[in-house]
Amino acid sequence: MLKHNLKIQPYPYQEEGIIQGLEWKRFFLGDEPGLGKTLQSIGVVDTAHTYPCLVICPSSLKINWQREFEKFTDVKALILDNSCRTTWPYLLQMKMYHVVIVNYESLKKYFVWDIKGSTLKDIVFSPDIKLFKSVIIDESHRVKDTSTQQTKFTKGICTGKEWIILLSGTPVVNRPADLVAQLSIMDRLGEFGGKGNFLINYASGEREASNLTSLSTELYQRCMIRREKRTVLTQLPDKTRVDLMVSISNEDEYFTACRDLAEYLREYRQCCEEEIRKKMRMEALVKFMALRSIASKGKVQQAVDFIKNFLANEKKLVVFCSLHEIVDELKKHFPKAVTVTGRDSLVMKQAAVDAFQTREDVQLIICSIKAAGVGITLTAASDVAFIEFPWTYADCCQCEDRCHRIGQSNNVTCYYLMGKNTIDHKLYQIIHDKKSIANEIMAASDDIPTDRLYFDELVSSLFPCEENNT
Repeated sequence: MLKHNLKIQPYPYQEEGIIQGLEWKRFFLGDEPGLGKTLQSIGVVDTAHTYPCLVICPSSLKINWQREFEKFTDVKALILDNSCRTTWPYLLQMKMYHVVIVNYESLKKYFVWDIKGSTLKDIVFSPDIKLFKSVIIDESHRVKDTSTQQTKFTKGICTGKEWIILLSGTPVVNRPADLVAQLSIMDRLGEFGGKGNFLINYASGEREASNLTSLSTELYQRCMIRREKRTVLTQLPDKTRVDLMVSISNEDEYFTACRDLAEYLREYRQCCEEEIRKKMRMEALVKFMALRSIASKGKVQQAVDFIKNFLANEKKLVVFCSLHEIVDELKKHFPKAVTVTGRDSLVMKQAAVDAFQTREDVQLIICSIKAAGVGITLTAASDVAFIEFPWTYADCCQCEDRCHRIGQSNNVTCYYLMGKNTIDHKLYQIIHDKKSIANEIMAASDDIPTDRLYFDELVSSLFPCEENNT
C-alpha cells in the first residue's frame, strides 16, 4: 500500500505506477493518454519529496502542470516568464516555490549562459540548474533527436540528477533509434551497451529495427511503465473530463472587449425600464458572444500545440469548435485532417466520418458543434478536445458521446481548452453547475440561452463588481 500525501486517492494502477517509479527513480511513464501520467509523476516527486522539481513541457501544458501540482499537493509551482527571469533561483531557495515549469522553447532563455560550439560540452549552463533535485519531461518524444539544441539542453539540465521522469505515450515515434537520446537523458543508455551497441542490437536492417521483442523486455524490466486504457478499464469512469487552462495570444483585444462589455452592463444595471432592459439584454448577449469568439481565436496557437503533441501519441482525436475561422486555421496546420462542418454537404460529412472511422492515416477530425454534435459515430477515437464548447451541459454530453457510444470499449477522455483569465472558465463552471435531469433529457441547440435568469447569473458570475456597484 502506497503511503502518500496527495490530496486525492490514485486509482490502483496509478498507485502501482508511483510505487514502481519510486523504485526506479529514472524511468519512462508511457501510459496511454487519459490514464493520468501527470498525477503519477507528481505522486513520485511528492512522495519522495524531491523538491525543487523542474517540469519541462509543451507550451500549451504549462498552466495545466501548475494547476495539477497545486491541486494534488501542498506545494506551489512557478511558471517561468519575464517577470521572474532573474529571481526564480531566489524564490526556490527561499522555499516560496517548490516547482518550476518551463516550455521546451525557453530552455535556452532561462538555463543557458553561452553556446561555444555544436556539442553538449560547448554549452555553458547556469549553475542554478543544480538547485533541482528532480526533472519531469512531458511529451519526451520532443527530445528524441540527439542533434537538436532542445535535446542537448535537456540532457545538460538532467545530468547528475537522481530523479528523472520522462512522460510520453509514444517514446518510440518511428524507430528504436528514437530511444537513444531519451535513454541518455535518463542516464540509462549504458545499461543497453551504449549508443553504438544499442543501434547495432536494435536498429539494424532495412527497417532500422531489430530484436524488438528483446528490446521491449529490457525496457519493461529496467525503466518502462506503460498501460493501455483497455487493460485498466474497470478502474476508470466512463468519461474523464480534463480542464486545460491555456494562455491566449490576443490578450489586449480580449480585455478591451471585456471592458466594453463591463461598461455596457453598468448601464444595463442602472436602467429601470423593463422594455429597455430587455433590448439591452439582447445587445449584451451579442457582446458576450463576441467576447467568447475573441477568447476562442486567442486559443488557436495553444490548441495547435496541444493537438500536435497529442497526435504524436499515434492516437485519434476529435476536435470540436464553432467558428469557421478556427476550423480553417486548424486545417492549415493539419491538412490531412477531415472535417464535419455546416459548410460540408451530407456526402462530404459521411465521407469524412468514414475516413476517420476506417483509415489509420486519418488521425484528426475537426467538427462543428452544431453540425457534428448529434447523429454521427466517431468511436475510432476515445479522446475529444473542445476549443470552444456549447452553452449547455446537454450539448457537451452530446458532443462527447460521438465517441462514447455502443461499440466504444474504452474510457473516453474529454479535454476542455479554456483561456486563462477569460470568459471560458466561468461559462464552463455555469454549464456544469446547471447539469440536471432536465438538461440531460432536453437536447438544446448550441445557442446562448436567452432567459433572464441565465443572463443574470452569467452577468453576476463574470462581473460581480458590477452587481456590487448597484
